[in-house]
Amino acid sequence: MGEIFARMITFAMVSIFTENAIFDRAFGANVAIYASRKDEHVIGFTVGITAMTTLASIASYFLDRLVLPLEYGELFMPLIYLGIIGVLYIGGLLLLWKFFHSTFKKIKNFVHLAIFNCAVIGALFLNASFGSDLAGYIGYGFGTGIGFFLASFFLNIAHERLDSEKIPKVFRGYPIMLIYIGIVSLAFNVLVGYTAKF
Repeated sequence: MGEIFARMITFAMVSIFTENAIFDRAFGANVAIYASRKDEHVIGFTVGITAMTTLASIASYFLDRLVLPLEYGELFMPLIYLGIIGVLYIGGLLLLWKFFHSTFKKIKNFVHLAIFNCAVIGALFLNASFGSDLAGYIGYGFGTGIGFFLASFFLNIAHERLDSEKIPKVFRGYPIMLIYIGIVSLAFNVLVGYTAKF
């Protein structure tokens, strides 16, 4: 049991820091920029993305074992992953509507942004490439959501400073955030030890 938990933690740490969805792969950067505008959005989007990546990773583990060994199995995986995300999305909304109606009213206008984005489906594709067992899939899925939180938190902190009069008007908003993401991505890559392959 301890070895399984250690594998989950290892894959979570890899997906948080070295394979961060936003800073390394640029998955979900537009959603992170949108979420970073308000503190409560950062938490709400992170909870949605973390729940979805973790649950979808568990489901994709079992379906990967069935479909990937087939001759053309990898061709069907995008549709299967979208199906997993769609079923979890509808099931989650129905549960919230039935048992937590006030929460459902608050999140119904934003939940689709948290669920249907590149960070979620990208985590499933990366799991198929890197994850070897159920613990790896769960760890990588959970870590992707926490990595999204880390990136959104950095963007939230920078949002106030980058939205000032000192920034030229043409760069304010989305352009300066993309430049900031690029600079932080370079810093993450240096910390991890990536080198340019020329």
